[in-house]
Amino acid sequence: MKKGRIIVVDDNRNVLSALRILLSDHFEEVTLLSSPNALPAALREKNPDVILLDMNYSAGINSGNEGLYWLTEVKKTNPDLPAILFTAYADIDLAVTALKEGASDFVVKPWDNARLLATLQSALELSLSRKEVTRLKEKQHALNTQLNPDSDIYPGNSPAMRELLLLADRVAKTDASILITGENGTGKEVIARRIHHLSPRHAEPLVTVDMGAVAETLFESELFGHVKGSFTDARSDRAGKMEAADRGTLFLDEIGNLSYPLQAKLLNALQSRQIIRVGSNTPLAVDIRLICASNRNLFADAEKGLFREDLLYRINTIRIEVPPLRRRKEDIPGLATFFLRRFAAKYGKPDTSLSREALAAMREYAWPGNVRELEHTMEKAVILADSREISPAGLFLPPPGRDPGRNPENLTLEEMELMLIKRAIHSHGSNLSAIARELGISRPTLYSKIKKYGL
Repeated sequence: MKKGRIIVVDDNRNVLSALRILLSDHFEEVTLLSSPNALPAALREKNPDVILLDMNYSAGINSGNEGLYWLTEVKKTNPDLPAILFTAYADIDLAVTALKEGASDFVVKPWDNARLLATLQSALELSLSRKEVTRLKEKQHALNTQLNPDSDIYPGNSPAMRELLLLADRVAKTDASILITGENGTGKEVIARRIHHLSPRHAEPLVTVDMGAVAETLFESELFGHVKGSFTDARSDRAGKMEAADRGTLFLDEIGNLSYPLQAKLLNALQSRQIIRVGSNTPLAVDIRLICASNRNLFADAEKGLFREDLLYRINTIRIEVPPLRRRKEDIPGLATFFLRRFAAKYGKPDTSLSREALAAMREYAWPGNVRELEHTMEKAVILADSREISPAGLFLPPPGRDPGRNPENLTLEEMELMLIKRAIHSHGSNLSAIARELGISRPTLYSKIKKYGL
């Protein structure tokens, strides 16, 4: 399949004719220029993906300085455009100079067709990947601009949360790696988004990776990207999440679920600040700010040999512990009102409110699923409300002392599922692979259910 646009600049019309025949079968659009003076206009009009540039244009002059000059002009216009230099004189020093000036490669005339095509196709894939990363960043930037973090989240106003937010705001201005810990549903991602929003990188994307939902076989492709043909479904080059987060923030949620062998690969990328796409040998530099989150005790896991100690030190320059909702009940009324207004507007019930008794019942409830459970409770209450004021019964909270993990008689399907997961967790502790095997489900499915039930 033909793809990409190329500009060829050479003063030899026989060369241009030969290249037209050769390249037309491989590129969507081939533009041929016999003089570099037409190059600036062609760059603006054609928006090429690759340029093949001769190095000598004046008769009797073989220094290559003309090619270097026009290479510099191309890089001024488009620094990311891959430029392949073309010459009949195999001067190694000139080649080194050209590469230092930003050339992607160097081809000597007379050329070998297969080698020339391979060089151009490699440059094309690099160019298309860069454009895809740029497109993703622009899209993320547009989304970030539309979201007002001050109105989109309500972290709470309790003394514990005020102290936590003060620390988060202070470290946001640095590039320090941050580890956010806390139970499921406490709002760790909310804190990560706040840190990114207040950081010097706020204009760049915040890229989130749910480590518990990434299959081990796809880990490298997901984080580092891959090149076309590197595995069965790799039909095109694809940038990984670390590359997409370049100059921005990478948020690795539930990093404790990453297996020990994959932890080494992540550590190597973080230490070198380079990634290599699956199927490639070319390292790509990445500049990221790292934020990780976990509901596990990674320090205990490190002592048991389940989590690499060197990786833990790498991600844990600053640690922020998000307290569970039961330890900051002062935040419940504010959070409940925040979610109530959001869902009342969403479902067309703007006059809906919470009764005093409903707020009291919410204060008494333990909220094992934390803020996520509170959010779901408010959405359900708004949807099913048959009056303007929601009563305690309208919250559909479980009766005090009820444990879905006991008394299997008359349980709903969800309660039975929860009971089975609790039993497996009790038997195997934090060994997610063993729990998944007992339940007959995959690790990503197990992880999604653990998040669903706030376990």
